[in-house]
Amino acid sequence: MARSWATFGVDLHLEPTGPHLRRGLTDALREAVRSGRLPSGTRLPSSRSLAVDLGIARNTVADAYADLVAEGWLTARQGSGTRVAERRVVPPSGAAPPRPERRRPAYDLRPGTPDLGSFPRAEWLRAARRALTAAPSDALGYGDPRGRVELRTALAGYLSRARGVRADPERIVVCAGFAHALRLLTTVLRARGVRTIAVDSYGLDEHWRLLAAAGLAMTVLPVDERGTDTGLLTGAGAALLTPAHQFPMGVPLHHDRRAAVVDWARHTGGLVLEDDYDGEFRYDRQPVGALQGLDPDHVVYLGTASKSLAPGLRLGWMALPPDVADEVVAAKGGVDTSGVLDQLTLAEFITSGAYDRHVRAARTRYRRRRDALVAALTAHAPAIRVTGIAAGLHAVLRLPPGTEEAVVRAAAYQGLAVDGLTPRYRHPDAVTESLDALVVGYGTPPDHAWSGALDALCAALPFGENGSGIPFPG
Repeated sequence: MARSWATFGVDLHLEPTGPHLRRGLTDALREAVRSGRLPSGTRLPSSRSLAVDLGIARNTVADAYADLVAEGWLTARQGSGTRVAERRVVPPSGAAPPRPERRRPAYDLRPGTPDLGSFPRAEWLRAARRALTAAPSDALGYGDPRGRVELRTALAGYLSRARGVRADPERIVVCAGFAHALRLLTTVLRARGVRTIAVDSYGLDEHWRLLAAAGLAMTVLPVDERGTDTGLLTGAGAALLTPAHQFPMGVPLHHDRRAAVVDWARHTGGLVLEDDYDGEFRYDRQPVGALQGLDPDHVVYLGTASKSLAPGLRLGWMALPPDVADEVVAAKGGVDTSGVLDQLTLAEFITSGAYDRHVRAARTRYRRRRDALVAALTAHAPAIRVTGIAAGLHAVLRLPPGTEEAVVRAAAYQGLAVDGLTPRYRHPDAVTESLDALVVGYGTPPDHAWSGALDALCAALPFGENGSGIPFPG
């Protein structure tokens, strides 16, 4: 049986022009190389394959290739085919100059990212193989806008067991991370007539910008040693909180205030958006259960795989009240926005027990890093108070007033990227003033770099090795 050569080789888009086919093809190939559209080393289709694709004689293609080999644009070697020759491509006039690469810090202690080097690649690959083997063919279609049922079912069981969330798979919606979930929810809130949302005085400016872009005014709630002060909730139609581990201050919401938030939502019909961004990582105390468990009809639970696995997976989820679930699905436009294969893999990863094993191992590793951080500060800067360390992947290092900016600069001089607390502070309606502090993440550096990162941090702090210097005010 004759085989069609059109099914072999590689695709190449060309548009030969002019009355002379060979010259037109030669000019089109030359221009594709000159412009950089065909980079050096690119393998071209065989003359037979390209002739079939273009509907021209094979000799015409072979002659065009030969001309360009002679000119030095292409190379042809036995067994290697025809390739674009190695040459320096001159950018077109008027092209923007290349951006200089930003110098990467030697150590990165900014919060928000886990140790990406510890991603369980082998276990994830095994789960992906099992999931893809078992998946029905229709799983590769456009799918349910709520996400794959396998993942929603696995999440319902896991969140109930590990975080105290009360959710049915039908009321879980999979999304592409927290920011995507927040955009969907702001659309729902605006459609419901909500115009004001309460936020913590400390938080992520990325989230504040997103809320402002959605047209929502913000009421700022002070944060103290008992977590968010809920006394200013009156007048807001919704609230965005991190009750299990306030970001970045690291304090859990006191049980009296948890009850007050739920009472406010019940009496006003308000909606609480619970960001459980690092719910799996607890060290020195019993895990604080999800606020959603107290009132699933008024609290939206939001979680992601960004801290427990990797942000690059772009997988998040919402456990929604019954009347909100359909509105969120409508806001998605009837489209499943997360990759099906990753959803199926995560479902298998959870149900097989691999997710629990990974989280427990990560918890042990991060606790060791946290303990090493505290020990280093105790030895080299005992006057600095460390808070927010009972859970999560970051700590808050309280600094003497007026020293935060200088310490951040000193850290940069040591090759250390670290965040100050001030940029995390939203002040317009806040009662208290921002503290001077560092927000130190201990998730990002790999294990082998952790001691070096601690040395750089201690060298940047305004205290000598004997703890001399300005003591932190009580």
